[in-house]
Amino acid sequence: MSELGNDADADADADADANALLRPPPDREYPTIERQFSYYNPLHNFDLAKGDQKHYQQQYGDMYFLRLAKLKPVVEEIAAEAWDGFQIAGEEVRRVDRVLDVRQGELCYVAGTVYMDMPLKPNILDDISKDHWIAIPPPREKYLSPNGHDQIMLEDESGRLRLIGTPLQTEMLVTGCIIAVMGTENADGDFEIVDLKVPDLPRQPQRWERDDAAGVLAKSSTKEEKQRTGGGIVAIISGLGISGDEADSLSLDLLMEFLLGEAGGSAEQHEASHISRLIIAGNSLAESAPLPSRDDLSGKKNGKKYGYDSSAYNPAPTIHLDTFLSTLLPSLPITLIPGDTDPANVSLPQQPIHSALFPQSRAYAAMPGSGEPGWFDSVTNPWEGDVDGWRIMSTGGQPVDDVYKYVDGDERLEMMESMLRWRCGAPTAPDTLWCYPFQEKDQFVIEECPHVYFVGNQPKFETTVIQGPAGQIVRLIAVPKFKDKGELVLLDMDSLDVEIVKFEVFENT
Repeated sequence: MSELGNDADADADADADANALLRPPPDREYPTIERQFSYYNPLHNFDLAKGDQKHYQQQYGDMYFLRLAKLKPVVEEIAAEAWDGFQIAGEEVRRVDRVLDVRQGELCYVAGTVYMDMPLKPNILDDISKDHWIAIPPPREKYLSPNGHDQIMLEDESGRLRLIGTPLQTEMLVTGCIIAVMGTENADGDFEIVDLKVPDLPRQPQRWERDDAAGVLAKSSTKEEKQRTGGGIVAIISGLGISGDEADSLSLDLLMEFLLGEAGGSAEQHEASHISRLIIAGNSLAESAPLPSRDDLSGKKNGKKYGYDSSAYNPAPTIHLDTFLSTLLPSLPITLIPGDTDPANVSLPQQPIHSALFPQSRAYAAMPGSGEPGWFDSVTNPWEGDVDGWRIMSTGGQPVDDVYKYVDGDERLEMMESMLRWRCGAPTAPDTLWCYPFQEKDQFVIEECPHVYFVGNQPKFETTVIQGPAGQIVRLIAVPKFKDKGELVLLDMDSLDVEIVKFEVFENT
C-alpha cells in the first residue's frame, strides 16, 4: 500500500512540474544577478596614421636598424654581465662594436640581427616570375631545407657574418631577432659560437600601475581604488569562421546562451555572471572571398551591373557576425581583434574592422574622438591593453604562424616564449610577414612585459607559465579555432588560471 502511495505522489509531482509553465508566476521575488564589472584600459600602440599621413614609400630596411638600435644595448649589457672576464686557453673575451670588427682567431662577442638564409623562403624575384606561370604553386608549410642548405647569418649596418656551432642546434632563431654571440672566426671566415644571449623579458609593470599613474596625473581621489573588487573572468575565443551557412548557427547559439547565462539553471547563471568581458582574437569571418585567379578574371564578362554583384560579395557572414555581437553586447562588453581572414588590411598591424560592417553593434561603440573605450571595442592586431589591472598582449596568430615556418617542430608555446624573450612581437616582419614600414620606431619591439600573452587561431589549446630573470611571470595561452575545436577559454582575472569550455553538436549518423 505504501508503494502505491509513493507512486501516486511521484505522479503528482511530475504533473506539477509539467504544468509549472501553465500557472501564473509565484509572488516571491527572485534576486537580480548582475554581471561582474570589467576594468578596461586599452593601449593604442599599433594605431596608424589616417589618410594622406600614412605612406608606403619608405624603405623597410629602416625597421631592422631601428630594432637593432633599440635592443642592441640591452643584449650587450646582458652579454657583458655574463661573459666579461671569460677566458678560453688563457685568452680573455673582448667586445667588438661591429660585425666587420671581428678578427680571425680572436675570442670576442658581438651583437646583431639574425638573418636566416633559406633557399625555400619566399623571394620577391620569384613572385614576379609567377606572372608567367600557368598555375601558382601552393605556399610552403615550412621554409626548412631538407638537404641542410639553410644558413644563419648575423648582420648589422657594417656587414654580415655566417654563424656555425653547437648552440645553434638547440636555440630557436628566426630572421629579425637580436642576439649577442661569443666565439671566434675560423679560417673559412665563419664565426664559430660558444654561447649566445637574447634580450630576455623586459620590465613587467605592477598590477594597476598604469591605472594608478593615470589617476595621480589627473589628481583624482583614491575612491576608485578602494571600490575595486576582485577580478572577474575574461572569455577568449578565436576562429569563429562565420560563413553565413546554417551550419554556423547551432554552435554559435550554444556559445551565446552560455555567455548570457541562458544555458542552464541558477547555478549556471551565477557562473556566467562572473564573465566580465569577451575577447575575440581574430578570424571571426571565414575566408569566403579569396582572390580570383588570372583565369577567372579573364573569363569573367565585363558587362555593367547595377547594385552589388552577389557572385562577388556575400553579405551573409557580416550580417551573422553583427547579429551575434549585438545580441551579446547589451549584457557583455566585447573586444574584437581582426585576423587573417577578416575584412581588414592584410599587413600588420591590422587596423580595427570598420564599424560600417556592424550596423547593429556599432551603437555600443565609442563616439569618434572620445577618449574612453566603448562597450564594443574594435581594436588592432596586435593589441595591448590593461584588463582588471593586468597587462594583456594578443595577436590574431599571424606572427606565430610565420615563425612556425622557420623552425623544426610545432611547439607553439615555445615559439611564443621565444618571441617574448626576443622582445619582438613580430620578428619575421617585414622579411616574410607583411607589415607597415615604420620609420621612427619599430612598434613590434616589446617594451613592457605582459602578464598574459595569448595568440588566436592555433591548432590546439595550450597554456603554460614562464618566468623572467627579474621575477616576471607571464601566462601564455594558445587559443584554438572555435570552428574546428569548439573551445572557449576562460581566464580568471584574480589568479590568472585558465580553463576551457567545450561546445559540441552531436549529429545522427
